[in-house]
Amino acid sequence: MAHYLIRGERFEAGPVEPGLHLVATPIGNLRDITIRALDTLARADLILAEDTRVTKVLLTHFGIATHLHAYHEHNAAREEAGLLARLKAGETLALVSDAGTPMISDPGHRLARAALAEGLPVTTEPGASAVLTALVLAGLPAERFFFEGFLPAKAGERRRRIQEISGIPGTLVLFEAPHRVAETMADLSSLLGNREAALARELTKKFETVRRGTLPDLAAALASEGPPKGEIVLVIGPPEAEGPPGEDRIDAALKAALEKHSQRDAVEIVAGELGLKRREVYARALRLSEKD
Repeated sequence: MAHYLIRGERFEAGPVEPGLHLVATPIGNLRDITIRALDTLARADLILAEDTRVTKVLLTHFGIATHLHAYHEHNAAREEAGLLARLKAGETLALVSDAGTPMISDPGHRLARAALAEGLPVTTEPGASAVLTALVLAGLPAERFFFEGFLPAKAGERRRRIQEISGIPGTLVLFEAPHRVAETMADLSSLLGNREAALARELTKKFETVRRGTLPDLAAALASEGPPKGEIVLVIGPPEAEGPPGEDRIDAALKAALEKHSQRDAVEIVAGELGLKRREVYARALRLSEKD
């Protein structure tokens, strides 16, 4: 009989439907597990784990004896056919990442997509997520956000990617390794400027820390203190909304457009790019022509 333990008390696991279950696990504090997750982990025919050693700690804590099987980026391709066959046979497979919600920066999406393509049942037992935990703790706008995951490790590629996402009109959420976070924060500071930000580490654990400030402030602190310990999430506030373009900006856009287009076409182009009324841009074009 499938069961699990909570504070030493034994509970029979509830019923679980066959199929692939994407099970969220705690990101630090084991008490963040859900009852549905425990039911599924206890009832599953097999648990697919990114690192079986990490998941074993969780299962041992809750007295769950379900068999563990490694599933990660290095063996996903060769494991796929066998796992799909088990799902087609009506088994229940639980897929977990090392911590948090599967599919977020881990290889589980490959199996989920393959199962969906075969018309097999795929569901989730939601729970902890480092992305959302850091976002709500940061104290920054959370109505709209963009999760980037890990930035490129190489400096040039990282800076290019930061520039690509710099204009996104929402809060940015990034993962970063402790040994690289000072360098990344310095790049964020130089490319994104004085935005508000937060550095969250060891979320839900004993030494949980959230440092808030501007990007330059956080970059300076990391540069002087050395690399922090633990898992890190960076949260960066959205860019400030630009006000209406001034005359200098309109004139500069017109001059650039007039190098390749007629006055009429240049006015249409600039009005569209800057979100202005055509007559306003036309008036500036006339003033430019008078100066010339």
